[in-house]
Amino acid sequence: MGTKKTVLLGVSLSTAASLALIALGCANAGDSSGSADGGATATASRAQLMERARPIFGTLATEATSAANPITEAKVDLGRMLYYDARLSKSQEISCNSCHQLDGFGVDGEPTSPGHKGQRGGRNSPTVYNAAFHLAQFWDGRAPDVEEQAKGPVLNPIEMAMPSEEATVALLKSIPGYAPLFAEAFPNQPDPITYDNMARAIGAFERKLVTPGRFDAFLAGDEGALSDTEVAGLELFMQAGCISCHVGPTVGGTLFQKLGLVKPYPTKDTGRFEVTGNEADRFVFKVPSLRNVARTAPYFHDGSIATLDDAIRTMGQYQLGRSFTDAETASIRAFLGSLTGDVDATYIARPTLPESGASTPGPDNS
Repeated sequence: MGTKKTVLLGVSLSTAASLALIALGCANAGDSSGSADGGATATASRAQLMERARPIFGTLATEATSAANPITEAKVDLGRMLYYDARLSKSQEISCNSCHQLDGFGVDGEPTSPGHKGQRGGRNSPTVYNAAFHLAQFWDGRAPDVEEQAKGPVLNPIEMAMPSEEATVALLKSIPGYAPLFAEAFPNQPDPITYDNMARAIGAFERKLVTPGRFDAFLAGDEGALSDTEVAGLELFMQAGCISCHVGPTVGGTLFQKLGLVKPYPTKDTGRFEVTGNEADRFVFKVPSLRNVARTAPYFHDGSIATLDDAIRTMGQYQLGRSFTDAETASIRAFLGSLTGDVDATYIARPTLPESGASTPGPDNS
């Protein structure tokens, strides 16, 4: 086990170090250890808890900036259209929004999402909200950013099933209304309608899909932003060692970790090993963000866990070596509910898409 690596914000940690972090999280309880009924804030004041939590979780920015893909209004407007445009799929029935529904906290509520001709892959579609802050994209981290991620599903034969980048670009060029929009979003380019620019526009739009909420208000100094139950849940979440993985502004998404850290987890999916071929990455997945987790069931890489209570208990057992009581589970669930954020309804409003041209291909259900 000493060779297992965990990646935290670009820093590699051994499994032994990860377990030490878990122990540290438990040790942080001090004299305010949780009671059997989950009341974990017996002696810790809200102000003290806030001071302890602030450096662990940090501040959620208003957008996930990128030097390689600066956000502009023109890119965002184009990206929003492309995000909703089902013509980017072979059947012209599936868009980015089909699996990552913006009016449903970025998920479709399915264990795995239906794609071309009803096919389903082996992994759950994670929320797109706040995802641009993550260290990488997809459960196995095979894409470094949301721009690269946006290229994948369009060509995946199980998902949107477009035959090639060239076919996708030809379709976009056949829709007259897209030409001026690409030209405005990518000025001074002789041929702005490219597959990479499609992904850059979608990425720019996704980089502002940020959902601040009451937890952020609490970290910023509003002691009344969380209820007593939620505060107790936060204290227990920190004491139990959950913060060994679920850290940073997105409460996760900042590291890769083995699923089944202290007890083997029953899955045939080898996770990041499929990408790297490195034995140390077998059963390693990106730690999911817990932002909006109360609204994004089902859970885990395969969508096999239906309820948040079951997810909490399972994580306690397999990642922490701990059996949470019903009261402790309810306490942590209460805190996780405070991570449900505010969605900007105006920003995600479905746009009017440019009409197809005379040469625009029709649906292909083959």
